[in-house]
Amino acid sequence: MRAIILAGGKGVRLAPLTAVIPKPLVPIGGMPVLEIVIRQLKANGFHRITLAVGYLADLIKAYFQDGSRWGVKIDYSFEAKPLGTAGPLGLIDGLNETFLVMNADILTNMNYHDLIGYHREQGCVATIGAFERQVQIDLGVIVTDGHQRIKDYIEKPTQSYLVSMGVYIFEPKALELLPDKGYMDFPDLVKRLLEADLPVGYSPFSGYWLDIGRHEDYYEAAEEFEQLREKFGV
Repeated sequence: MRAIILAGGKGVRLAPLTAVIPKPLVPIGGMPVLEIVIRQLKANGFHRITLAVGYLADLIKAYFQDGSRWGVKIDYSFEAKPLGTAGPLGLIDGLNETFLVMNADILTNMNYHDLIGYHREQGCVATIGAFERQVQIDLGVIVTDGHQRIKDYIEKPTQSYLVSMGVYIFEPKALELLPDKGYMDFPDLVKRLLEADLPVGYSPFSGYWLDIGRHEDYYEAAEEFEQLREKFGV
């Protein structure tokens, strides 16, 4: 099986740390977060991995090289200018079978092999890994009746949202809706698939997941990884 890891962003939310190293190389548990991801993919049966790189690409290439150290084959796709989250897929050759795409900066114990199995069972052209995230609003929320009257007043409520984990399974047909080597983000690609009446599914996940794009999430991940290391299989 083949995986594409998106590792080309500038990681502006983690600045100034990412001014000198690319976000995929920030350390978690004594190793780059991208190394954790690669180790997990190998354990889930992925043997060919393409790193879509851009910002500080040479540092990523110098560390991971051809992937033989981890028992996988790593190749690289370079974007000379930012192409969004989905656009880089248009530069990659050989995506002729079901493939996985994921961000390089997530910490999770998801079983990627099972995700592909679920995707195939559902018969979708795309499947999104989904996580239920609780979001607290740190304000008093006013509920109105639409006629300048208050129906309720809720202090700092918590709402639940089903969010994308940054893990996707695609069939090659989805690539037909990408612009020709142009910019596109995943939400726009998904909307195009829906407009074309192609089936897009989601796979709910209730294990551990954290996007480490922000400083507070990065510090949380670094602390929790040491406590839960066995769960991540590395």
